[in-house]
Amino acid sequence: MTEHLGFGAMLARLLDHRELGAQELADRAGLNPDEVRAVLAGDSPSQELLRRLGPALGFHAVDLLILAGLAVPDDMAPLDATAAIWVKSAVTEAVRLPTTGRREVLRLVRSLPQEERRSSFTPRPIMPLAGGPGASVIRMLQYRNLNWTGMAMALAFVTPTYLSAATYGVIGSGRKELTPRLVTDFAALLGIDARDLAALTGVDLTEVPPPPPPEAADAAALLWDVRRLSAAQTQHVFDLARSMRGDSHNTRLTEPPGSDTH
Repeated sequence: MTEHLGFGAMLARLLDHRELGAQELADRAGLNPDEVRAVLAGDSPSQELLRRLGPALGFHAVDLLILAGLAVPDDMAPLDATAAIWVKSAVTEAVRLPTTGRREVLRLVRSLPQEERRSSFTPRPIMPLAGGPGASVIRMLQYRNLNWTGMAMALAFVTPTYLSAATYGVIGSGRKELTPRLVTDFAALLGIDARDLAALTGVDLTEVPPPPPPEAADAAALLWDVRRLSAAQTQHVFDLARSMRGDSHNTRLTEPPGSDTH
């Protein structure tokens, strides 16, 4: 199985891949270079440090918190865990629209008002995850408000990966190894450069992956922005995407495009 890297080792691999030094990263993040060097040497990063490193590296800070094994505070978590059922449906409806339609859905998401948080976010399903790279990637997707079924549906529609919902739990438990194909496809849905995610997870890509298709890039953007919506708002997004397709039939996943097995 892929070796589990500490956060310092993950960060070192990423900086090496980008040919970026600790001093330059510290300057970008407004940090003391000694703070960055301490993390690279194995010290546990603080939440505040990761909040600063996120923008400096072009990452969502929540993903760095997950990689570092830290708890995600409510202000960085999805608004409403109950929206998960609509998130997967909204995304899979939207990605089947032409480019102009996908952008219209994204504009709607960004225009909706922010509602008040009513409870702390708890990813579903609740089950033990291993401490390895597979668990980190699955948790990143959980913090896009996707459950196992949502992951299966979203990946199947925008990437060549077609796996059962239960398999995502197996990946999270560390019983299925991350492959270059999985890293590339997870990266597309997370909106992360595949080479960066490979560096962070310790997976060696056998070749430089092509850019993700536009549908995957738009799905990643939609997944991120819809995190701040309530279940009712997310259902509204789904209803719009479905109406734009002129399609009111049952939206359960049947034969997603680009199916592939691993």
